[in-house]
Amino acid sequence: MTSAHGDAAELSAQLSEHMNGFLYSAALYTVTLHGVADHLAGGPRTPEELGELTGLHGPHLGRVLRYLSTREVFQEDAEGRFALTPMAELLRSEVPGSLRDSFLMLGDDLYWKPVGRLHETVRTGRTAFDEIFGAPFFAHLQTDPAAASLFNAGTAGFSHLVTEHVAQSYDFPEGATVVDVGGGRGGLLRSVLAAHPRITGTLYDQASVIAEHQLDGPEVAGRWSTASGDFFASVPAGHDHYLLKSILHDWSDENCLRILQAVRAGMRPDSKLLVVDPVIPSGNAFDASKTIDVMMMAVYDGKERTQREFEEILTKAGFRITRILPTPSLMSVIEAVIA
Repeated sequence: MTSAHGDAAELSAQLSEHMNGFLYSAALYTVTLHGVADHLAGGPRTPEELGELTGLHGPHLGRVLRYLSTREVFQEDAEGRFALTPMAELLRSEVPGSLRDSFLMLGDDLYWKPVGRLHETVRTGRTAFDEIFGAPFFAHLQTDPAAASLFNAGTAGFSHLVTEHVAQSYDFPEGATVVDVGGGRGGLLRSVLAAHPRITGTLYDQASVIAEHQLDGPEVAGRWSTASGDFFASVPAGHDHYLLKSILHDWSDENCLRILQAVRAGMRPDSKLLVVDPVIPSGNAFDASKTIDVMMMAVYDGKERTQREFEEILTKAGFRITRILPTPSLMSVIEAVIA
């Protein structure tokens, strides 16, 4: 039987490990930034060998890799060499499902600094991002091309995790026209068009984002176009379906209403709005949407939403939810029509 003192000691150890969680993030960013996983693609290497390849201090790198090996990111053998694990494979560049760009984004000051001041955000009710960088998140990206490119690549990496699931979870009718509003590089639109060969689509975003689109592919050839603009002001008018994937969660309720009203103004009476976002479940069980929600609060002044919160904001914007479709991913597809 475990004593009360033993229980307290175990809980203290667990809590201490949680408090050191920022070291885990920093270690992941460090090895990702320096391409360590790519240097292990050919097999195990010693820290000294990796140090020579990366320009890093071998013994220090070895200590970081030893720590990550306790989390099943890398694996140390009896000779002190480190090898890739299935999880570490996802840190490589140019491999299917790579999260390298996403980790580079999340470990950058763009996220690291405002998250480090979460205590201020909870006190003031607003992100510290504006104070740190001199402008809100997306306004800052417009003045910093390197940060914008980092963001576009990072979000595209995460998007790969869900796009096919979303595309296959909604049955677009033959001949439908789809507008991906704020669609970034077009990962979702490409998956939707590939899954539904008899529909066409338009990728709509800022011109600088559209320039990095990934719609060139034989499976979607001739069925897509691009348009640039500001989704707070207007969207391409008169189409059948309007996609808002990972858009509303970036913004406060007030700004979401502006986006939704601009979309509504461009819709026909029979058009459908498809909001693709997580729907936060009730209860205390882990759900990634609850983690992401804190990130949205700290960096963007955005939020993930419960079903009730989606109902409230869509109703205010003049919509009526017709159904909510879960997908095999974190995302749900919230279908709405003009009320």
